[in-house]
Amino acid sequence: MNHPSDAVMRPSPPTGDEPGPVIIRRAWLRLLAWCAGGLVLALVVLGAYALVYPERMPPAVGAIVEDITGANPHPAQLMRPPAAPLSAVALLGKQIFFDRTLSASGVQSCATCHSPQHSYAPDNAFPVQLGGARMSEAGYRPPPSLAYLYRQAPFSIGPDQGDTDAPVDMAQLATQAAGTQRAQKTALAAPAAPAAPAAPAAPAMVPQGGLFWDGRADTLQIQALGPLTNPVEMANATEADVARKLLHTQYLDQFKKIFGPSVVNNPSLLISEALFAVGRYQIEDQSFHAFTSKYDYWLEGKARLTHAELRGLRLFNDKDKANCAGCHLSQPSRDGLPPLFTDTQYEALGVPRNPAIPANKDPKFFDMGVCGPFRDDLAQQTQYCGMFLTPTLRNVAERKVFFHNGVYHELRQVMDFYNLRNTSPEKIYPRDASGKVQKYNDLPVQYHANIDSADAPFDRKPGDRPAMTDQDIQDIIAFMKTLSDGYKD
Repeated sequence: MNHPSDAVMRPSPPTGDEPGPVIIRRAWLRLLAWCAGGLVLALVVLGAYALVYPERMPPAVGAIVEDITGANPHPAQLMRPPAAPLSAVALLGKQIFFDRTLSASGVQSCATCHSPQHSYAPDNAFPVQLGGARMSEAGYRPPPSLAYLYRQAPFSIGPDQGDTDAPVDMAQLATQAAGTQRAQKTALAAPAAPAAPAAPAAPAMVPQGGLFWDGRADTLQIQALGPLTNPVEMANATEADVARKLLHTQYLDQFKKIFGPSVVNNPSLLISEALFAVGRYQIEDQSFHAFTSKYDYWLEGKARLTHAELRGLRLFNDKDKANCAGCHLSQPSRDGLPPLFTDTQYEALGVPRNPAIPANKDPKFFDMGVCGPFRDDLAQQTQYCGMFLTPTLRNVAERKVFFHNGVYHELRQVMDFYNLRNTSPEKIYPRDASGKVQKYNDLPVQYHANIDSADAPFDRKPGDRPAMTDQDIQDIIAFMKTLSDGYKD
């Protein structure tokens, strides 16, 4: 029997029916088929080798293998919060978290707006929640998720980069900010001072940290007090009302055991310890920071991403395309802490006004985030008007409303906003009576310069090609779905 290579090297003499060139072409085709089969086999072997010994693969080869297998060629070791039974204080906090009797209506608890089954966000698609003594008062913003707040720093204003230790003079900051365009997320160079380093100029100072959409609470304890005394939420008129309700709870004896019998005689101390317990519950209970998404397991080399998910991840990180990772950080920290998918900073994005919010029926009402109306300490810092906290994207696919005003209900709508806000604003914003597009219609015009138009995908003009194609958007959404906790292979 002739080997295929023999036919090529020593072709048989032509017969009367087949000319010699035909036989040679057929031999070459057999040789090409044999080589193609060998290449496929080599890629399969290479992929198997990479799965067993990923650390031995060169980066270029690793990228090819990643496309084939969906595995992470460079697994990381993530440092999750330690798992341990809840302390007595945290167990007390859990009871407080679910206690409806602490509200004026008697039917609303912390868990009413922060459902454990919905990543500690609302379990409905209302743009704002109802509360008050009769559960008929509408709020102003959709409650953000309470998940993944365990590493949130207190609110501050400082340089995005750099190592200045100069204190921030808020009055001077307001003066410096007059006429500036917007607070930049990349620090600008500070002018040199003859004697000592000068504080960064106002545009270089970035709001960061804090809780609520406007960062007005610095700790989980302070955050927990807000809804208890908010007239459109749990609606206690005073903190004394909260203390009286605590004295009638079924877990009062636990307060005495943990904090001493005299705690019931001091209303302010009783409230303080109750809020401390709620904070401890959120810190200790792993369900608030589970890190059990498919992406977490992919980072550790324990799961594979599909082609669409991998492509979505690349687009998510691409600073010239979606640029999501510019604010929603996707890489583990240097010491192995899992990514929170937020830089905990503030941005003015210019999302359209939501007419479904009752407060927005007043054309003079504007929710301007950091500079008001629900915090007044930064009212003079007009360079921050329209800025809201960047939320985590963990469990984002499970949310039912998006942005500080709940104007969107689907991830596709969110991505279309980012993609078309500048290139086709008529598809994002309403028109006035004259037919003019009302761009940035949820922020007074004098603050429009604060809105980000420099970073991709907003660095485009009307009529330009959008940063993302329809397929790009589908792939990015596929990736964001890998951020949901509770993944099962």
